[in-house]
Amino acid sequence: MFKEKTVKSNYLFNGKVINLRIDEVETHSNRISTREIVEHNGGVGIVAVEDGNVFLVRQYRRPLDEIIYEIPAGKLEKGEEPLNCAYRELEEETGYKALDMKLMTSIYTSPGFCTEKLYIYFCDKMVKTKTNFDEDEYLELIEVPILEAKKMILEGTIKDAKSIVGILMLNDFIDK
Repeated sequence: MFKEKTVKSNYLFNGKVINLRIDEVETHSNRISTREIVEHNGGVGIVAVEDGNVFLVRQYRRPLDEIIYEIPAGKLEKGEEPLNCAYRELEEETGYKALDMKLMTSIYTSPGFCTEKLYIYFCDKMVKTKTNFDEDEYLELIEVPILEAKKMILEGTIKDAKSIVGILMLNDFIDK
C-alpha cells in the first residue's frame, strides 16, 4: 500500500488538550515530505434519548466564536476507557446517570491532520441525578423530539459532526 515512513518527528507544542508534531516522512514515491499533526486523546459523544426526545446541549465554543447545539460529549483523559468517559460525561453535562450504553460507532474527526477519534454511544436507560459541570463550562440542556433534531440538521442548526452522525444513526438503535 502507500504507507509513509517516518524519518523524524519534532514536537512544537505540548498542551493540556493537544500536542503539535511535525513529521518528516518518506512517501511511497521515495520523496521526503512534511506532515503537521495534531495529537488529541479523543473523546466521546452520547446520543441520550428519553420519551422520544434527544438530549442536546447548547454551548459557546470559543474556536468558532459561536453558540452551537451538540449531543453531550467530552474529552478522554489519558488512559481512560471510552465507555467510562461516556458514563462520566453524560452525568456531568445532563444530570442523568446512564444505566446502560451501546457503542454506535467511532469516527475520526479530521484524519488529514489530527489523531482525534470519537466514540459515539447510545443511551435510553438513565436516572436523574445532578449536573457537575467543569469549572469553566456553561451549557444549557434541551430535550428535542428526534424528528425535530433531524430537521435541525437539515436546516443547518446542528452543525457539529459527531452530533449529526449520532442523530442520523438513531433509527438503528431505538428499541433494539
